[in-house]
Amino acid sequence: MAIIINVGVASCGLAAGAGEIYDTLDTLIKDKNYDVVLKKTGCIGMCFAEPIVEFDLGEEKTITYGYLESKDMQEIVEGIIAGNPVLDKAILATDHDCAENENLASQERIVMRNCGVIDPENIDDYIANDGYKSMEKVIKEMTSLEVIDEMKKSGLRGRGGAGFSTGLKWQFAYDSKNEKKYVICNADEGDPGAFMDRSVLEGDPHSIIEGMAICAFVIGADEGYIYCRAEYPLAVKHLLKAIEDAEARGLLGNNILGTGFNFELHVKEGAGAFVCGEETALIASIEGERGMPRLRPPFPAQSGLWKKPTNNNNVETYANVPWIILHGAEAYAKFGTEKSKGTKVFALTGKIKNSGLIEVPMGLTIRDVIYKVGGGMKEDKPFKAVQLGGPSGGCIPAELIDTIIDYESITKTGAIMGSGGMVVMDTSTCMVDIAKFFLNFTQNESCGKCTFCRIGTKRMLEILTRISEGEGVMEDIDKLLNLSERIINTSLCGLGKSAPNPVLTTIKYFRKEYEAHIIDKRCPAGVCTSLLKYEVITDKCIGCTACARKCPTNAISGEVKKPHVISQELCIKCGACYDACRFQAISKV
Repeated sequence: MAIIINVGVASCGLAAGAGEIYDTLDTLIKDKNYDVVLKKTGCIGMCFAEPIVEFDLGEEKTITYGYLESKDMQEIVEGIIAGNPVLDKAILATDHDCAENENLASQERIVMRNCGVIDPENIDDYIANDGYKSMEKVIKEMTSLEVIDEMKKSGLRGRGGAGFSTGLKWQFAYDSKNEKKYVICNADEGDPGAFMDRSVLEGDPHSIIEGMAICAFVIGADEGYIYCRAEYPLAVKHLLKAIEDAEARGLLGNNILGTGFNFELHVKEGAGAFVCGEETALIASIEGERGMPRLRPPFPAQSGLWKKPTNNNNVETYANVPWIILHGAEAYAKFGTEKSKGTKVFALTGKIKNSGLIEVPMGLTIRDVIYKVGGGMKEDKPFKAVQLGGPSGGCIPAELIDTIIDYESITKTGAIMGSGGMVVMDTSTCMVDIAKFFLNFTQNESCGKCTFCRIGTKRMLEILTRISEGEGVMEDIDKLLNLSERIINTSLCGLGKSAPNPVLTTIKYFRKEYEAHIIDKRCPAGVCTSLLKYEVITDKCIGCTACARKCPTNAISGEVKKPHVISQELCIKCGACYDACRFQAISKV
């Protein structure tokens, strides 16, 4: 058997230089006439180690290399061919689930089962890994109610954020009587720091198609839409190729597998409006209308796309479905907690060593995710908080690091599970600044339909800005709480109802930090520029002039080999002097 070389060329890999590495390998293999098969694959999730190349040696033996450069490839390939592999650069030495790799040891791959394993543009690779077996089983051997019952038994809850029972949602659409029904996949992933859906679409698009086809058969739909944001060009490319190939194989379109079941699938590219992640706004966008939420009821299961019964789930939810059908509801339900079954994909970002994608069983603690899977804090600084659930979520503080990750436990903290964005923060993070960042995002993304969402978030942002600039007063905290309550109670959709969450949780857990900004006119984390002051520590300054040479406003003066002085009138607080000083002679207070 020829050695197979898999190069991770998802967006993260390409950004790190995987395209150049693939070309280098292609040239090397052709020049040396090596008996090697070169393949492209998606993201294994270890974005922190990109570019990543895996060598499949057969007999379930693999060696995976990370942190690569093109210049490394000849030595590595020649070592593999000679049977004397270079291991000092290897990040993984057996297979994808080996215990030797801490990042993967606590993970359980269901949604990401094929990501980094198959060529996402090769339907035969998907079929060779049990692809479309579940769809065939459903349409040839099962009834709609049997599938719905299996979904209910599995305990699968919608992974788009709300956590509603998938089986129950499908039953609502099944019970709606209409000759025309639709299935929608919400791939409008707009959370800052979230890239779960993108990676699955790039690495395993057929799993989404198969999950949607199963749903269509169950509820009686013959047409579907994947609503994917246009900022994901590689995901869109792979989806279109996957749909074309599935149609050519008789796995989509008319008379699928000769059963009389018809299902036509389209890709709708969204224009990047965060509010279109809300299902009624998404439906309006597909219909050609402005993406604005609609009053519910009626719910989409009764009156959705073009007023027809419609089922809408997100990428991760659909990707679970084929696995559940193939392996059984009980196999899925053995993972997780009593009310939150299965696994959850998270995008780990922020001040963490192993940033990237992870898939873990529900029930792990935040501590497990950060220190076992994530490798701990970057630069080993103390953990301060984690923002869970994106701009609609909340900040969970260090004292709650042992919180179990399931829907109920996370909700109790004031955060939400959301679609799975997890931004890790250390003590260098200002919580007022974080609240301002996320509120600025939701304020910009408000569709403007609801008065309190449109204007209330603007007033909240103004107050947060005032506090971060040292102009706040203690009454501002009460104003933020009051506005938050009104926005939650009067907004039509989830964007408005959850927009205050980052503010509410930071006030709840980090109120002293707000008070320091207001009373002491001080930012404890040293982030808010207006409250910063740079000074020279005279007994540490050796007069090397490095700080003065970097200062853009000539605010630093002094003789060579003598302590310097910073003019507070000229200082623009850019931090260039602080970064330039090798002797820690500049204080930031």
